[in-house]
Amino acid sequence: QVQLVESGGGLVQAGGSLRLSCAASGRTFSSYTMGWFRQAPGKEREFVARIIWSGGSTYYADSVKGRFTISRDSAKNTVYLQMNSLKPEDTAVYYCNAFFSSYVNYWGQGTQVTVSS
Repeated sequence: QVQLVESGGGLVQAGGSLRLSCAASGRTFSSYTMGWFRQAPGKEREFVARIIWSGGSTYYADSVKGRFTISRDSAKNTVYLQMNSLKPEDTAVYYCNAFFSSYVNYWGQGTQVTVSS
């Protein structure tokens, strides 16, 4: 059974930093694309960043480019999202995603990030 468990969320002041973790278990993720998405109150879930597990190629939403960094530790089966220079508009529930295909796609339970002004 695949599990994605996020952690590291919390309350931070604008300009601060947080590092989110996503511990993945239940299968080998070497053929997966791992991603972070977020959903603010009253808004749709939106893409933040992704990394191809094998090779480490990354891609970011324009809104976080230069501030956020996605990475993975294959030994720990964990994906990270380092968030710097946080802004109040980054406030959202952040979700980890493991994507293999339209039919094989997993989500974590989410972790709250709140940035105060």
